Amino acid sequence: MSHKGGADKSSKKTQYTCTMHPEILSDQPGKCPKCGMTLVKKKEAKNEMSGHKMEGMGSRGVTRPMMDMESHNHKDMDMDMGAMKMSAEDRMEMLKKHHKQTIWVYWVVVLLGFWMISTPLTFDYAKNVVEPSGGRDVWISLTDRIAAMRWSDIISGILLVFFGWRSLKPNRPYSVWICCFIGIWISMAPLIFWAPTAVAYYNGTMVGALIIALTILIPGMPNMITYMKMGGDVPTGWSYNPSSWPQRSIMIGLAFMGWLASRYLGAFQLGYIDYAWDPFFGGGTMNVLNSDMSHSFPISDAALGTLAYTLEFLMGFMGGTSRWRTMPWMVTFFGILVIPLGFVSIFLIISQPLSVGAWCALCLFSAIIMLPMIPLQIDEVIAMWQHMVQRKQKKDSLWKVFWKGGEALSTETDQRSPELAEFIDSPWMVFKSSIWGMSFPWMLTISTVLGIWLIASPTAFGIGIETPFADLNHLGGALVIVFAVMAMAEVLRSFRYFNVLLGLILAVMPWFMEDVNIVFALSTSLTGLFVMALSFSKGKIKEKYGLFDKYIL
Repeated sequence: MSHKGGADKSSKKTQYTCTMHPEILSDQPGKCPKCGMTLVKKKEAKNEMSGHKMEGMGSRGVTRPMMDMESHNHKDMDMDMGAMKMSAEDRMEMLKKHHKQTIWVYWVVVLLGFWMISTPLTFDYAKNVVEPSGGRDVWISLTDRIAAMRWSDIISGILLVFFGWRSLKPNRPYSVWICCFIGIWISMAPLIFWAPTAVAYYNGTMVGALIIALTILIPGMPNMITYMKMGGDVPTGWSYNPSSWPQRSIMIGLAFMGWLASRYLGAFQLGYIDYAWDPFFGGGTMNVLNSDMSHSFPISDAALGTLAYTLEFLMGFMGGTSRWRTMPWMVTFFGILVIPLGFVSIFLIISQPLSVGAWCALCLFSAIIMLPMIPLQIDEVIAMWQHMVQRKQKKDSLWKVFWKGGEALSTETDQRSPELAEFIDSPWMVFKSSIWGMSFPWMLTISTVLGIWLIASPTAFGIGIETPFADLNHLGGALVIVFAVMAMAEVLRSFRYFNVLLGLILAVMPWFMEDVNIVFALSTSLTGLFVMALSFSKGKIKEKYGLFDKYIL
């Protein structure tokens, strides 16, 4: 009996394993050789893993290559908030391991620094120079433009070499962030200094975007591993995850298309091409780009739009599927780029017939791209706002939560969103998931069509583009479309009430104008009344938005 009892005792010897790599077994406590985490007792690890979801770095906002640490069976599990608690030592070990996996990034930054130093020496910025389009006066002379671009590239390259070299060692977040801001400057310099040659412009914009991607997108936010918090990726009370990859992919695609259009328009304003093509309005595009309104900006407004789209495109990739809570600062800045700045851009574009007396086809295309980005992005901003409110209720510092995310309240994981890789096999399913939070009630859809009719009606009735009647319909129709599309975002459904007021103005204003065209005025008035009538009903709300449900009126 004693021998048998001894055998039983021996067979129950404590073993230690890693919760991330359960195949690792040891008779002694220590560190996991794969990820550096502290080993725990096998029985405790089994209890933690059984029935609980283990999220990897992706849920904490850290992207490639840490995403491979996510559990492959997460669709069938829930999350244990305590399963991934790590000590400061564990986090530092994981930071070092992550840095080893991504060290190639910082070597590339160093090499790009040498590239920037050599570019103005290889491609003479004083040869084949161009002047901005339309005889535009710029704030800096040609000689100074050449010198400024040359020295900007050389100094930026030297700084990239220095701080990129420093970044080769782990736990130097400030050096990495400085490299990122140098990349932003490299992208901006050709706009500010009116790059005198096309090679200077395209080199700066492309290398700048690469630097931003290499510093904070591919390896993830600098040192985020040291403070990131575990938790669910579906906001409390929500029916979907507004930061899922399908939700972000449509924003990335729209931003890229906007970037292509703006880059073409910017190339014309900067003087790299002599003609701006317009498929519908003939010379309208060139008239708009060379207008007094455009010339009033100290830099190319089209090239500035290119920079904005570049940042939107890159920010679409930033963070993991729970970035609404892990990176509130980034969601805020992304929201500012898309929503208020996007709305200003749209308003400037739709006011072109009033201020310039011409339409620009590619400018309208940019507005058409920007408009749906606003309702598609607002839900992530609302989710971030809810997280901030909930953390404030827990007496957390909003400053700290804004920059570092704070503790998670939700343990619900996203089991509804399809994988982005399924797009090839099921494109419609992935597309539908990309527009959750945006619905298309028939009332708003018809209002959008009526807005298009208002814009087109002056041409249909033979009304001159520079007449007050045309101005009313062009601006009124464009605003009807803007408010109707924005109200398609379920969290912004109350925006439809703006069209009640707008419809009333459209119904009344034509009759107070001089030389009234009865048929045209009647068309405008009836359209305005229809817009009013269609803007009272809220329509069906398909999704749930937690704390924000009560504000959807």
